[in-house]
Amino acid sequence: MDSLPDAILQCILSRITNARDVSSCNCVSKRWKDSTPYVRTLYFPRSSFDTPSSSSEGADNIIKRMVSRVVKLEELIVYNPFSSNGLASWLSLAGQTLLQLELRMENLADNQGFHESPSKLDYIGAAKNLESLKLWGVLMVRSPKWDVFPNLRNLEIIGARLEDPVLSVVLCSCPVLTSLLLLGCEGVRSLSIELPCLEQCKLDFYGRGDCSLTLTSPNIESLEVQGCSWIRVPETKHLRKLSISNSAGRVYMVDFGKLSALEYLCMRGIQWCWDAICKMLKLASEVKHLYMKVEFTGDYDALQPFPEIDFVDFFNSHQKLQKFDIHGAMFAALCQKNSLKHVDSGFVIPFLEEVVITVRSPLNAEQKMSTLESLLKYGKSLKRMVIKILEMKSCHSSADDFFDEICRFRYMNHSIVRIE
Repeated sequence: MDSLPDAILQCILSRITNARDVSSCNCVSKRWKDSTPYVRTLYFPRSSFDTPSSSSEGADNIIKRMVSRVVKLEELIVYNPFSSNGLASWLSLAGQTLLQLELRMENLADNQGFHESPSKLDYIGAAKNLESLKLWGVLMVRSPKWDVFPNLRNLEIIGARLEDPVLSVVLCSCPVLTSLLLLGCEGVRSLSIELPCLEQCKLDFYGRGDCSLTLTSPNIESLEVQGCSWIRVPETKHLRKLSISNSAGRVYMVDFGKLSALEYLCMRGIQWCWDAICKMLKLASEVKHLYMKVEFTGDYDALQPFPEIDFVDFFNSHQKLQKFDIHGAMFAALCQKNSLKHVDSGFVIPFLEEVVITVRSPLNAEQKMSTLESLLKYGKSLKRMVIKILEMKSCHSSADDFFDEICRFRYMNHSIVRIE
């Protein structure tokens, strides 16, 4: 290392990110110490200040001293606890050069921080040139005093307590977002998002599962929504990946534009209204990968099984389907007595290559076996069938007989069928 030119040494040391490693480099030699100001990233993990020597000076001051030594700091990641004044001092030094900022706020239960003015969130506004902002464990019940972040493309908020108007203000401050992630967020009831550049969006709302969402983003390509009962997305011509789930409430209404570009659709939850299920299946006629794990239907509190779904009509309506993950309720609906009565001699499932089936009950075993055989018979491109048998809640011998039938079916078609 001593024989390397200064420029090469600076290039090598600039790749070091962990703050403790950067600090250690300062102790090697004067030449190394003169090179460490050219680091681009400083990362302070939670254990950064566990030693007695660091606690005497204080985390805020140590971070400030290290930030002040860097010529052009582009990324700052702080996972250890810090104060509002500490954050303000760092950003006063590096706010103009920072492109990526990640902070573990940890103020969800901080009553004192609730009344602070300016707050930690307010001070983030000093980093006006940010391209990426990630916040963990943040209380957002008061609108931050931000102007516009003209270059912010990625916003991630993980584990937050929010209020609708505050979240709206935050999103309005980020007009050119292309990626938005709200994960494990509590308190949202009704959210309207209008971001013209947004391409990737993942929303995970914690609570009763009764949120409403309106998303107007003409360039949206990937959308994942958890915890919403009413969803409206009118502009969807670029949407390729869509996932809708609700583990706590019901999905009552979905309103989407044409899904002509959709390749992947995931529908999950305890209960969906049947109209919502039918609408999504009808809109997703071009889908290539369909994942369905909805337990029940029914418009109100009563949990109802799926009505019969015609096997032939379903696959004729989804000609491009290549992979199909079917959970118990959907599989049972395809296995009704009349589902295979009207099979035309020319009927085929042209592109289906893989099917994963979850079976939870031995009821209607004959129809279920017939459906499995039909998937093999008409799936001309089928290469893999996985049958998952879960929680057979029956002490009757029919469960054993059904399992024997599936094992026999697997033995006869061992090159394609696998049991898990």
